Amino acid sequence: MFLTALALSMAAAPCRTYDTALPQPLRGWTRTGRGLDTGHAVTLNAGRDRNVATTMRIRKAGTFGIALDQAGWIDVALGRGQPLASVAHGHGPECSTIRKIVRYRLQPGTYRVAASRLKGTRARLMLVRY
Repeated sequence: MFLTALALSMAAAPCRTYDTALPQPLRGWTRTGRGLDTGHAVTLNAGRDRNVATTMRIRKAGTFGIALDQAGWIDVALGRGQPLASVAHGHGPECSTIRKIVRYRLQPGTYRVAASRLKGTRARLMLVRY
């Protein structure tokens, strides 16, 4: 019983700092830039419906993730097409302000990215190449 309580208390220990030990693909999360791209994050204002939308350009095929700072639904579509199926999703690293990452296999082109069902009035997003 003691070991279980100890394990629970260690698991519930709060982080002393956030976003300081991000893995290489996510290190741009702490930098702010313009447009959804790798190397930096972008903060977008949500509309009354608590949704944000933007575009991104993929130059080389690969697996990419969209990182989001809060709970929400992330859709990616090529042009004005239907949303693509994701290949993986999960949470951001422990002790980070990244709440969710959804991964897609993308070909070169311009994509529409939408985050919906947001809790906040702004959303921070970043494109991550894997």
